[in-house]
Amino acid sequence: MSTNREFGIIVYGATGYTGRLVCEYLNRQYGVDGDVRWAMAGRSQEKLQSVRDEMGIPADVPLVVADVSDNASINAMVGRTKVLLTTVGPYQLYGSDVVAACAEAGTDYVDLCGEPAWMHEMIAAHHDTAKASGARIVFSCGFDSVPFDLGAYFLQQAAKERFGAPLPRIKGRVRAMKGTFSGGTLASFKATMAAAAKKPEMLKVLTNPFALTQGFTGAEQPSGMAPIYDEELNSWSAPFVMATINTKNIHRSNYLLSHEYGENFVYDEMLLTGPGDKGEATAKAVAADKSMANDPRQPGEGPSREERENGYYDVLFAGSDDQGHSLLASVKGDKDPGYGSTSKMIAESAVCLLKNPGAASGGIWTPASAMGSLLIDRLQQNAGLTFQLES
Repeated sequence: MSTNREFGIIVYGATGYTGRLVCEYLNRQYGVDGDVRWAMAGRSQEKLQSVRDEMGIPADVPLVVADVSDNASINAMVGRTKVLLTTVGPYQLYGSDVVAACAEAGTDYVDLCGEPAWMHEMIAAHHDTAKASGARIVFSCGFDSVPFDLGAYFLQQAAKERFGAPLPRIKGRVRAMKGTFSGGTLASFKATMAAAAKKPEMLKVLTNPFALTQGFTGAEQPSGMAPIYDEELNSWSAPFVMATINTKNIHRSNYLLSHEYGENFVYDEMLLTGPGDKGEATAKAVAADKSMANDPRQPGEGPSREERENGYYDVLFAGSDDQGHSLLASVKGDKDPGYGSTSKMIAESAVCLLKNPGAASGGIWTPASAMGSLLIDRLQQNAGLTFQLES
């Protein structure tokens, strides 16, 4: 594990759309003179200086020049910090050498990855190295998959306290959401589809809910790919685009937590569209929507500050067992999911690792398995998220 490094956190990709928001948050929340010594990193010193000045970030926030096309610069950057926070995606195009460098150097790492096939490759290639070096590598520290991974974790901790055992079945259901996907998310989606077209074996990874559990396959899971009517929730549910990555991360969390949720744990994730004919019609329209594949937005593009501030999300978790026990919990965020909330979630994930060196040992983790309640507390205190039981 990294010690005696120059910086606590380096934000790599600081001049990009989401990277700027992360820096803005760190500056506002932690300043430059506190115990979170952070720096901005990117390919161009000139652009870094321009962005720092444009955002009103003090001139004594250090700048680090690094480029994924130059491995020496990546290795040098990684060696200067305890935690590397990277927003430079798609990660399957620009992230592999960064993960490898962190795993070798014992540097903790957080990203916004929603690319399961790449994560599958990285786990196989670097988990053992990170375990040996002490590097805690945590993928998916944004909207995918923090609210969902921690929401399931939060519900299971409550179930163990109330019923003495976890619940073997949880339904994750997005009740409300206002916000747009980032250009970076769209680029990752398109890169994944392009890679799958060239390597058909990737489809097995993309469609396998246990693709990130290293040899373990649990109970059969619902596909979540077609509209269904949820009797217990009195609502139609439609496929949810982030479910492909979130379900895999939640099963990996269970795996890394020594199957704390049970070896036959079942989880699916969908979008609630309401009851009756209107709910059914909406669910079918969502299922038929293919617009994401043709969205023209590019990495670096995103909504206005007003749109970010007016965004929100509300996710319901409904747990049950065959003995009649049931429990409802929710996770809510106060900004748009793709940018405003995501930038706060990844920043707090990095700070959580920095401030809790004993939270996990080396290896490739998920937010829930590495940080659990520590991260939930930080998100509620600082980042506008609420976790609460509803039954």
